[in-house]
Amino acid sequence: MQQVRAIPGDTGWPLVGHSFDYLFNFENFTRGRFARYGEVVRINTFGMEFIALLGPEANQLVLQNRDDLFSNASWTKIIGPFFRRGLMLLDGDEHRLHRRVMQVAFTNAALREDLDGINRTLDESLAAWPTGEGVKMFDLLKSMTLDVASRVFLGQPAGQDSDAMNSAFLATVQAATGVVRHDLPFTRWRAGLRGRELLERTFAAALPAHRGGSGNDLFTRLCAARTEDGQPFSDEDVINHLVFLLMAAHDTSTITLSNMLYQLAKHPEWQDRLREQSRALGRAHLEYEDLERLSDMDHAMKETLRLTPPVPGLPRQATRDFEYAGYRIPRGTLVSISLWMTHRLERYWKEPERFDPDRFAAGRAEDRQHPFLWLPFGGGAHKCIGMHFGAMEVKAALHQMLLRFRWSVPAGYTMPQDWTSLPIPADRLPIKLERLR
Repeated sequence: MQQVRAIPGDTGWPLVGHSFDYLFNFENFTRGRFARYGEVVRINTFGMEFIALLGPEANQLVLQNRDDLFSNASWTKIIGPFFRRGLMLLDGDEHRLHRRVMQVAFTNAALREDLDGINRTLDESLAAWPTGEGVKMFDLLKSMTLDVASRVFLGQPAGQDSDAMNSAFLATVQAATGVVRHDLPFTRWRAGLRGRELLERTFAAALPAHRGGSGNDLFTRLCAARTEDGQPFSDEDVINHLVFLLMAAHDTSTITLSNMLYQLAKHPEWQDRLREQSRALGRAHLEYEDLERLSDMDHAMKETLRLTPPVPGLPRQATRDFEYAGYRIPRGTLVSISLWMTHRLERYWKEPERFDPDRFAAGRAEDRQHPFLWLPFGGGAHKCIGMHFGAMEVKAALHQMLLRFRWSVPAGYTMPQDWTSLPIPADRLPIKLERLR
């Protein structure tokens, strides 16, 4: 009988484990952990111990989830109080039902209608952008993507409460990595709970109008959606899905755009290359058919998502005992896969730390070496339902920015990443922004 090996690793500091290493030294901690212990390792963060698995085979095992070996219960432990019953937190038949009902909001026909609202909102936002040195791009992008989400998902431009909404979403996301996980003064946990309450009140007040509405926004579509036996979503489920989808839509788009602008500032030859391709279209706004025509932009977006996936890891919980790579992992264990580290494995990616969009071109296609190697949107049954919407928004925004602006950063500048929630620029990405004539 083959001997089952003990899972390597340590529990870190008393009480806090590896939480501070994860929060404040994420990149070196992640690299060092796998370099020291291998591709199966124990990690203890935020009061929870995980078995971290690395590599495309591990990703495939977890995300394909054959016979429901894993549940999303670990997400509930991490973000449940703030995003309860969001689509990512549901499992099994319930998840499949909700996803099927919600899919009506992300069909090709729906995306075509959404693109018009996206373009109009981008037009308004970009016209008001300041220029000059030290423009904090992250703040501008976060405000703009919330405006897009408000118009497309809620059917209305962002109002005077947009700053409060942005703060509420940020608080709910940051609460997930709070070291103190109780409703105590001055904690991230309390700020996240208050942010969730504000979002619930906002959407509950608007819900009656959308129940009887005829708009094409996501809010109205969710209210009108029906299961196969004709049942609508409850008010609670509509609000839960809205809170989660708005967070996912505008946070991940902001992160992707921030990192794309940074990379294109660091590599002006790529900025010029993308600008020329956008100019060749001869249109101020992208049309739906243009999305597949901007090949260089598509490759630059994919490379940005490889280097900085907005969600760097995905947790699950084992529903029964299983073995992987000679290790026995018992039922109830929290398991995590590292997308960020998988995207940097030298045996798959040539010079993985280098920004090289051409690695996604047909002649190289490094991402095609394994179906679970490049995973910024996850995979399997829980693959991001809004991935096509997000890619469309990013391309539409970047197209307009390329035609309107040129941007740069000082020589030698490296953008510091803040990993205390999702990866965001710690300095808000100050750039020199010039408006083109």
